Amino acid sequence: MAVDTRSVTALGARVLAAALDLWRRAARRGAVVAGPLHHTWRRSLHFRVVAITLVTSSLLVSSFAYLVATQSTNILLDRTRNAALKQLQVDTDYAAEQLRAFNQAYDQQVQTSLRNIASYLSRGGPEQGGAIVALTASKQPYLRTAQSFDVSPLISDDLAHQVAVDSRVSDQIRTHDFGAGPTKYLVTGSPVPTGFGPIELYYIVPLTTEDQTAGQIRTMVLLTGAALVILLGVLSALVTRLVVRPVRVAARTAQRLSAGLLDQRMAVRGEDDLALLAASFNQMATNLQRQIVRLEEMSRLQRRFTSDVSHELRTPLTTVRMAADLIFAERDEFDPAVARAAELLQAELDRFEGLLTDLLEISRFDAGFAMLDAEPTDLVPVVRRVVERLGGVSARAGVPIEVSLPETPVIAEVDPRRVERILRNLVGNAVEHGEGRPVSVALGADDSAVAVTVRDRGIGLRPGEEKLVFNRFWRADPSRARQTGGTGLGLSISLEDARLHGGWLEAWGAPGQGAQFRLTLPVRAGDRLTSSPLRLVPPDALPPNAIEVRPTTLEVSA
Repeated sequence: MAVDTRSVTALGARVLAAALDLWRRAARRGAVVAGPLHHTWRRSLHFRVVAITLVTSSLLVSSFAYLVATQSTNILLDRTRNAALKQLQVDTDYAAEQLRAFNQAYDQQVQTSLRNIASYLSRGGPEQGGAIVALTASKQPYLRTAQSFDVSPLISDDLAHQVAVDSRVSDQIRTHDFGAGPTKYLVTGSPVPTGFGPIELYYIVPLTTEDQTAGQIRTMVLLTGAALVILLGVLSALVTRLVVRPVRVAARTAQRLSAGLLDQRMAVRGEDDLALLAASFNQMATNLQRQIVRLEEMSRLQRRFTSDVSHELRTPLTTVRMAADLIFAERDEFDPAVARAAELLQAELDRFEGLLTDLLEISRFDAGFAMLDAEPTDLVPVVRRVVERLGGVSARAGVPIEVSLPETPVIAEVDPRRVERILRNLVGNAVEHGEGRPVSVALGADDSAVAVTVRDRGIGLRPGEEKLVFNRFWRADPSRARQTGGTGLGLSISLEDARLHGGWLEAWGAPGQGAQFRLTLPVRAGDRLTSSPLRLVPPDALPPNAIEVRPTTLEVSA
């Protein structure tokens, strides 16, 4: 018994697995078929409106067609039933009148009279426009059924009981094939009182004409409903097109405007709501164009002003620089206070000269005149050179610089001058905010990208500040004095240099854990970056056993 139970269980498991597999296949095929429709449904308002109209109208028309066909069939059947019952009553009276003279059921003339009555009332049968008539005597075993056709398949036991036993006039619809195909018949029965006891008269009418009429009505209703649904679909498509087309035109015009084609406008036709929409859209586009042109002119004037001022300051700065160099060279012969003033003057002139240089560089970026001179470059000596040049600054600040470089060359098509400037800004910024703790510089590479990370362990960045560090003249702590003589434009210029390479410059930071900047550049100039060989979030900043989650960073790509 246990073996049988296990067999049944295994068989049930196999059947269930087969059913699940069949369901998965059907679901996959359904998804393949429904995928394009779902995409079209989401993307096209025109398709949604037409589809909803077709589905709704189909349901309404189908309900109406079913109601009309059902009511028409019922009306035809009621008329036929009423006519058949009236004729049954007439035939019942006639049969009772003919059989009233007989008092004995076993009289031979009774059987003959039954046959004559059935033949007369049938009026030739259905072939000649008549009916099928049958006279039975359930309570008289001596009498045989008198009928023009064999109607025994049409008279059910229930109908015979209602007529013979309950003495009621009853009817029902039966279907039978007498050789010409299945045909519906309306079978009505009524008891006939006679001198020798009641007998039953069955009046049977074929419903061929009614079936054909009902079929024609259903066909007509279905055709009319289908035509109505198609007409509603076409009308909804046309009406929706009238409404959706201006919206699509407005969307395309808006896309062209966003692409910089500020002279694009919509055609205004008529005076309806859509024409008002087009006119309002054109007015908005005109106002936007006017405002954009005004802002561009102001921006152009601002860039020109910055460039002109920077250039104009070069001449007096050169004169002041010559005088300051002369004073600085003779500072040993001055009073200590004057000598200190000469040193401060020299330092501030250096910073001022750097600020002018950065302003000129920013103005070139803003004007779109910056060019990339890419060439195959080994980044290992570039990183070493930057660290060595900032060694004095790091020593004065008490911030050691730790370098992690590959033993093999790291070659990439970059502009070495711009890459060195980016790294100088990043390392200098890390030294300034190092708080006396080591600054880590790492270089990594893979087949498609090279990356450099610069990590400090200072006060770090608060949430959201990693998006602000590349803004011009932004400081995490406005009250903090610059230790390395920066101008406040270094990270902004570095961002533009990275974008010119088609690379990324990203920042991460957390309060109390310091900050890390990552520069990622493509190995081949013009390639598109997809990943970086180094992580943005340093491993020692992650909680134990935590999975790294990419933070919100400012990522710039070409």
